[in-house]
Amino acid sequence: MDQLSAIRVFVRVVELGGFTKAADSLGMPKATASKLISELESHLRIKLLKRTTRSVQVTTEGTAYYERTTRWLRELDDMDSGFDIDRVRPHGIVQVDISAWMASCVVIPKLPDFHGRYPDIQVEMNVSDRTGHLMRENADCAIRGGLLTDLSMVGRPLGHSNWMTAATPSYLDRYGTPSHPAELNNRHFLVNYQSGSTGRANPFNFEKNQEKIQVNGDSIVTVNDSNAHLAAGLAGMGILYSFEWKLRPFLQTGQLLPILQEWQPAPYPFHLVYPPNRHLTHRVRVFIDWIIEVFAEH
Repeated sequence: MDQLSAIRVFVRVVELGGFTKAADSLGMPKATASKLISELESHLRIKLLKRTTRSVQVTTEGTAYYERTTRWLRELDDMDSGFDIDRVRPHGIVQVDISAWMASCVVIPKLPDFHGRYPDIQVEMNVSDRTGHLMRENADCAIRGGLLTDLSMVGRPLGHSNWMTAATPSYLDRYGTPSHPAELNNRHFLVNYQSGSTGRANPFNFEKNQEKIQVNGDSIVTVNDSNAHLAAGLAGMGILYSFEWKLRPFLQTGQLLPILQEWQPAPYPFHLVYPPNRHLTHRVRVFIDWIIEVFAEH
């Protein structure tokens, strides 16, 4: 039995929740991964995993073994990387989980700079506005907005964005410019953004002098994609409520006009997150450092 390979398979099965994803991430057949785990269990004389047709669960002994082996694997990887050419010229694949608008408008336009610095690194993006489980997406890291609610993840702050309410000149000419958030409940339309986690439209939140107002108004269109959300607002389908740095280019050109600027809720935070038990290779570390640079420009 190749015990080191078996341990690596076991760790990936625990992290990804199944044999198929673990085998795919390690580039081996599922049958080989399953055989290695069986051999490891026989060698240790304990049951590490409970397998059913629908799921894989970690036993109590498996949890204890996982905690010890992950620490050992990190130490082993650190020792190996000290002699790895990867330290001099990082190479390989970096997998990042990212929203549609952030990928297309923030990160991808800057990728030529990253490629110029690190030509041997390939970036694979899982682009979706659905907030997935980082480990199950098999990502090295993810860019997340909002407060960090998953305390099992390590978070690197990327910055904050103020909120902005805006609409096209043609929309405001037709429906008028609101002077108070309460007016949005009556004779206006909102471009609603449907949350991937709740399935409901996110409300518009306003705050001024400790007065807080939440608006859930009428809409002509509701979308669940950040690019489509912006496109609907630019088409004059209603009032947009989004991040200032997302709308900034269109405010500068006059395609959008700001409204209700004095009503400002707390700024919205962004983080780069990654699993605490995942060894960060040099290529992932340089990618994280580069992402922090990109966000600093905004």
